[in-house]
Amino acid sequence: MTVGADEARRLAAQELAKPAYRAAEPGVLARAGRWLLDRVGDLVALLTGTRAGGAGGVLVVVALVVVLVLVVRWRLGRAARTARRRAAPLDPTGTSAEAHRRRAAEHEAAGRPDDAVREWMRALVRGLEERDLLAARAGCTAGEAAREVTTTLPGAAGAVTDAARCFDEVVYGGRAADPDAVARIRGADEAARATRPVAA
Repeated sequence: MTVGADEARRLAAQELAKPAYRAAEPGVLARAGRWLLDRVGDLVALLTGTRAGGAGGVLVVVALVVVLVLVVRWRLGRAARTARRRAAPLDPTGTSAEAHRRRAAEHEAAGRPDDAVREWMRALVRGLEERDLLAARAGCTAGEAAREVTTTLPGAAGAVTDAARCFDEVVYGGRAADPDAVARIRGADEAARATRPVAA
């Protein structure tokens, strides 16, 4: 007995619908992996074929991938450096503001402006903490201290903000300290000490 094309299709579909065939089918992940490998194979075949430039095509793709990796690493590294500069802690030691001021003056007199900048900023922040104008906490950055001072000591906020910017540029931004940088931060400390806080 001869079976027609329509009947053959129906019988084949009926046979393939049996549970034994479904159990043998690859899962979704296996099918997705196979599809991805097929596309990669197609790409490799295209690039290594004579119409796509052969080995030259592969070299172009490799060069593009290397350039892409370098650009991504450069951008990520730059973003990380910027984040570190913006959130660099002052490394509080619990030393009094007066002790920091003495150290700062010693560094300044000895011609060590980088160290003087660090100590003057620490003196400034520690002085604000001692006056309860700034919450004492580990990891406080110069920028955070300056932002808090805008509400507790608005009369000195501009000088403190400038000092924090100068501190970050020298300590974390790689700019060499000079007598002007030292004077700016020392002046901010003096301004903060001379300014009365706003009543809560």
